[in-house]
Parts: sequence; structure tokens; C-alpha cells
Amino acid sequence: MTPLTLPPCSLTLREREGRTEVLDIVRRRYVALTPEEWVRQHVVHALHYQLGYPLELIQVEGAISLNGMKKRCDIVVYAPGVKPLMIVECKKPEVKLTQSVADQACRYNLVHKVPYLYLTNGLQHIVCRVDADNQKLNQIAQLPRWEELIGK
Repeated sequence: MTPLTLPPCSLTLREREGRTEVLDIVRRRYVALTPEEWVRQHVVHALHYQLGYPLELIQVEGAISLNGMKKRCDIVVYAPGVKPLMIVECKKPEVKLTQSVADQACRYNLVHKVPYLYLTNGLQHIVCRVDADNQKLNQIAQLPRWEELIGK
């Protein structure tokens, strides 16, 4: 897999029926190791181990209904009390972070109404604070630590 610009982590891998699988520490099960999953698992590990986000408040591949269509958010981070705080949109490393990727995250945010969006392909990272009143995204330098995210 492509080396990423996310913190290194120890992923648990296994071979099964001729394919590589990775242990998702949030879903607590093995899933196919695709390039996008490679990025997603590195993000989950960084959120939890480097930034202190509780695993029980991270949802991976959560289903939402958007204009009558079923969609899946790569990662949603919740506050205690189940209020969504951040949507993470993961792409495989070969996919550039374009306006269409930001638009996708913004569409998901019509449902969740989070204050933070994080777009990543594992090599490039865009973190934005959502200014809902002015319908703007304000890019910030880095992901907030858990304490900053929940305002403590």
C-alpha cells in the first residue's frame, strides 16, 4: 500500500480467501483492505491514538439518508450525548481532493450539521471549520485534539 503522510500505526492484517483484510478497531471486525480503507484506518488510529478521540464516539461507514438516497459517511465523530462534531471524507491516495470531494462532505453535512469537516486521501489533508451562518468553510491548519473539539 501507498505510504501516507498520516502518523504511522500498527494495523492488524490477515489473509483470507486470497485477499488481505484489516481489523477495523471501531467496527471490531475485519474488512477488505482497499486503498480507501488503508486511508480510513490510518485516520481512525490517528484520531484515537494521537488526538485522543474516544473509539466509542467514532462511527465508520455510517448510513445516512440524503434526498431519499442512502449514503455512507466514511467517519463521523460524535460528542458525548451523540451530537455529531466532525465528518471525515476519505479517498484513496490516487484521488485528488477537489471541489467535488468538498461538495460531497458538505452534502453529508446537510444531515449531520457538524462544525468540522476533514477531507483526506492520506497524502493531502484539508480541515475546515464550518461557518453555517455565512455558509462558508474556513480552512484551519490541523485537526483539533479531542479536548479542543469538545470545547474543554
